[in-house]
Amino acid sequence: MKFDVLAFSPSDSVQLVAVAAILILLALLVISFLSRARVFCQYLKHMTGIELKPATVRRVYRQNGRGGVRDMLISLLIQEDLADPDRVVTPDSKPDTSAFQGGR
Repeated sequence: MKFDVLAFSPSDSVQLVAVAAILILLALLVISFLSRARVFCQYLKHMTGIELKPATVRRVYRQNGRGGVRDMLISLLIQEDLADPDRVVTPDSKPDTSAFQGGR
């Protein structure tokens, strides 16, 4: 049994490692692009309490682009504020800074 096929020269080994590194980096890039909607939804839930499905974000992004997702987010934030009966905001009201003073 001959193993001439597995005999690599140093330059072949370097090229093989380089190709493997490039493939790993490309895989990471593809995974990061595919997980953008999921990460956005997790971040939104953590920061605002608003739950969205990644499929909804992907659909809005596909239809209206980045601005469409921004508009959807602003609309959801406004709806969330309006749904809170304790929070009354008028043009003359002072900013609510209670969230910044609670951690002491």
